[in-house]
Amino acid sequence: MTIQLGQVAPDFEQDTTQGRIRFHQWLGSSWGVLFSHPKDFTPVCTTELGAVARLGPEWRERNVKVIGLSVDPVDSHRRWEGDIAETQGAEVDFPMIADPDRTVSTLYGMVHPEADPGVTVRTVFIIDPNKKVRLSLTYPPSAGRNFDEVLRVIDSLQLTDGHKVTTPANWKTGDDVIIAPSVSDEAAHGLFPGGWKTLKPYLRMVKQPAA
Repeated sequence: MTIQLGQVAPDFEQDTTQGRIRFHQWLGSSWGVLFSHPKDFTPVCTTELGAVARLGPEWRERNVKVIGLSVDPVDSHRRWEGDIAETQGAEVDFPMIADPDRTVSTLYGMVHPEADPGVTVRTVFIIDPNKKVRLSLTYPPSAGRNFDEVLRVIDSLQLTDGHKVTTPANWKTGDDVIIAPSVSDEAAHGLFPGGWKTLKPYLRMVKQPAA
């Protein structure tokens, strides 16, 4: 199954390190980040889970729930959490899904048809409070994920959902943004009374609106 941006994220019920969850119910009104790992006790993923744990305050500030997944069982996940805390200096305080029957992996297209069917590929999904998938990323086994980039995209999505703007390349919170092409100059005067800089008729830069 291929997950398309804008579609409702598939729901599922599965065991995790924090008990059995129904995914949509667990998300509630929060944003979500679902990310998978090939197997427990793998080196790159150990560093990734530590990075996600250290970013706990950042997720909470943005109303984001994070959840990991691999095909190993819960007891394996819990043993791995000890290694993560020891080597990464951070306790894993978010749930990790056990997917030994590949239910979630199959729903989300996490098992590459030409890869080892016993492992999941390394994917990331950002899901909004309406349960719609807003971003998907697939990484190669050798490259650790950049979770600062995941936070940056969430900042962009939350800003652009609330204002008629888009964000340019390499944008960070506080940088100028682009007035959405669907907004006429006449309408823009009401939305952005402080004015904007027109680089081209289709490229109008404006200060980032307040959240």
